[in-house]
Amino acid sequence: MPQRGCRMRLNKYLAQCGVCSRRDADKLIEQGKVLVNGQVAGMGQQVLETDTVQVGKKILQGKQTCKVLAFYKPVGVVCTERDPHAEKKIMDMIHCPERLTYAGRLDKDSEGLILLTNDGDLINAMMRGANRHEKEYIVKTDREITPDFLDKMRNGVYLKELDITTRECRIEKTGKYTFRIILTQGVNRQIRRMCEACGVKVKALKRIRVMNILLGDLKPGEWREITGEELEQLRRDSGM
Repeated sequence: MPQRGCRMRLNKYLAQCGVCSRRDADKLIEQGKVLVNGQVAGMGQQVLETDTVQVGKKILQGKQTCKVLAFYKPVGVVCTERDPHAEKKIMDMIHCPERLTYAGRLDKDSEGLILLTNDGDLINAMMRGANRHEKEYIVKTDREITPDFLDKMRNGVYLKELDITTRECRIEKTGKYTFRIILTQGVNRQIRRMCEACGVKVKALKRIRVMNILLGDLKPGEWREITGEELEQLRRDSGM
């Protein structure tokens, strides 16, 4: 919330409340979906602590501090907030009073590290593809890992269904059927698509790192809060 007597740009306030990024906040304001003290807000408007800000039917209470959680998503749990047909959702496993949003997802059949936060600007910075933020995975396949497979993956794989070639990446064999890979882009189901294009099927996939945040000793379904220098480094590395 803006400090008493101090003004804050409305788009920044919405981002700090975890509603969305500043860019998306501008779109909401432009569409007339944001009210300040009962009046439709304007672009560039500033707000005070005493102002009542409303987005749709929700009245915002303001965020005191940035909250970031590292969560171990188990296999079978989906990254969704609204799907009524999903049997297991992350938000059903995390009981937090703040409204949190995912900074990058994992598909239902994958497991590992998911970051959640109420800071829209942090999410926007982390998801910006041009920043080439690292994400690290351990992958098990149905076929033996060969030097040819590693070279193909390392140099970039053409994905016909998306008509793109993936960025070069770091990859190493860790076992007869397993490898470790570090990506710097966020294509949907990227590792599975890359492996399929190389004639290999993924049997298990675990994300163990997002930038400087490690999965560490977390067990499936457990989470911990990111604070202090670890959080500050995450913000710096995100370009904030």
